[in-house]
Amino acid sequence: MSEANVMNQRIIPPSELILNQDSSIYHIKLREEHIADNVIIVGDQDRVELISSFFDKIETKVQSREFVTHVGEYKGKRITVMSTGIGTDNIDIAINELDAAVNINLKTRKIKETKRKLNIIRIGTSGTLQEDIPVDSYLLSEYGLGLDGLMYHYDFQHSKEEQEIINAYSAQVTQNSNLPLPYIAKASETLFNKLRTPEMHTGITATTSGFYGPQGRALRLNPINLILNEELTAFSINQHRITNFEMETSALFGFGKLLNHNCVTVCAIIANRIRKEYSKDYKKTIKKLVEVVIENL
Repeated sequence: MSEANVMNQRIIPPSELILNQDSSIYHIKLREEHIADNVIIVGDQDRVELISSFFDKIETKVQSREFVTHVGEYKGKRITVMSTGIGTDNIDIAINELDAAVNINLKTRKIKETKRKLNIIRIGTSGTLQEDIPVDSYLLSEYGLGLDGLMYHYDFQHSKEEQEIINAYSAQVTQNSNLPLPYIAKASETLFNKLRTPEMHTGITATTSGFYGPQGRALRLNPINLILNEELTAFSINQHRITNFEMETSALFGFGKLLNHNCVTVCAIIANRIRKEYSKDYKKTIKKLVEVVIENL
């Protein structure tokens, strides 16, 4: 029997697949009927209400911890929008549990033979590392560069193209031996091409495990690598460059690859780290970006 068949036949114990009393998944508190084929994820809980305000109707609202979910329709298309909170650790919870809700039979605790493939779109905010990318513009991530190490807890393998980028990164950027090895994952080409508009910038998004030191910010503590941002800005391979920092994309793309979901990230650029500029009204930019995404879906 193949490894896949063995996985499908095993019964997942209650300690690994934790369910609530209403048979919903533990953290996100959702069941399969709550999850549309198109899922928009955001970090900020308040952004869920912003997005669902565009819906023609709202079916369901669910809240559990930082995971706030609204399910509704926009122009006849069913959409689930869910907040994840900040960080790849929360993406680990959110994407594993979204997948479990649709691809594991929660009564038998067995993996389904026929699996659903979700379109998962992250709408976020980000700071750019490139001087020519202006504040209040949009950036569609083609790759997620993980500086957090999360995907190495899974059987994650790079494609040939991804490995070439990682090799170039290792050659061009100083790597502290105490930090996790970097990894990289590509966005879904289908969703990338569907959501891309002429005004959107594209590039490699660097995903970090923190907002301050890991992104080169110094308040009372200095980061270990004081030239990290300069090295990331200068990085280049085959016309690919590292365009921005945020804290979720590499994990999202990694899980998309491992679990066979279409995943993409599009961010409003609210800061330019090179020009030292910050958006004067980033909420207005986010609202316009939401309109662009749900229209193109």
